[in-house]
Amino acid sequence: MRIEHQFSIAGFEVSVSLPDGWDADTLLPSFRPFYGKREGPEKALLKCTVCTSVGNKAAMPSGELIENTLSDMGYVSLYKEAEGYCVTLSAEQGGTLHVMQADRCFSVVSVFLHEEDKRAGHALSSLLRIAYSQAVLYRDAVSIHASAVFCENQAFLFMGKSGTGKSTHSALWLKYIPGTELLNDDNPTLRIVNGRVYAYGTPWSGKTPCYKSLSYPVGGMVRLKQAPVNRFFRQQEVEAFIALFPGCCVIHQDAELRACLYDTLIRMVEQVPVGVLECRPDGEAALLCRNMLLRTDK
Repeated sequence: MRIEHQFSIAGFEVSVSLPDGWDADTLLPSFRPFYGKREGPEKALLKCTVCTSVGNKAAMPSGELIENTLSDMGYVSLYKEAEGYCVTLSAEQGGTLHVMQADRCFSVVSVFLHEEDKRAGHALSSLLRIAYSQAVLYRDAVSIHASAVFCENQAFLFMGKSGTGKSTHSALWLKYIPGTELLNDDNPTLRIVNGRVYAYGTPWSGKTPCYKSLSYPVGGMVRLKQAPVNRFFRQQEVEAFIALFPGCCVIHQDAELRACLYDTLIRMVEQVPVGVLECRPDGEAALLCRNMLLRTDK
């Protein structure tokens, strides 16, 4: 017997089927605010079936290794299979291996977990994040590595290389700009809805436990660069695309996924102010950023 759990993330339906006796709240605590089935005719974005990996040799990858990465999720390997993809994840090199088999569009996936691993829930959440970030590309949406805040009924996103100070800059907005709240500190979703760009909270927020099922129209997106003085540069067209692209989640070797991302990102930069902020970690930088994004002149 299996129990199906349904979540609504950025307005997309995500279904996770667990074996009877497995507790979803224990495995996926950050998903609790997202419980609920999305109403409407649109088909589910992602259907995930979770199984035990013990003795299941069929779960192991058999295709071509196309990427190895080390991130906050652990050691991740991506394989191109005959009919889709396979992703393996271990928290440490040579550690317990969790495996995800996915179809070509990441709309149907099977996750094989070692339930006895104390990090099994973290592994499941991480593998769902990988599948979700690719599946949304077919739906006018992008999973982006950024810290996002909201104020005055608008969302503002801050991107940059690891260690640039995305979370620090969000914290400065919270401190110096009244009414500001954190939406997500690592992986918000951007989505075009009725011709307008919205930012959504998600169950994935890095080391900051900020899991809000909220959305706001995007008021601006900024790439941060550490500098001795605060300076803001508005970006247009190609420059705006280049500023945002490095933070977007996509399998670069997949031409179809790339094409979906390019199309969505081009439409987004046509509608939303994009800038590059050279800055110090101080209140002046936050105020400069806000004021420049809200300027009506370009």
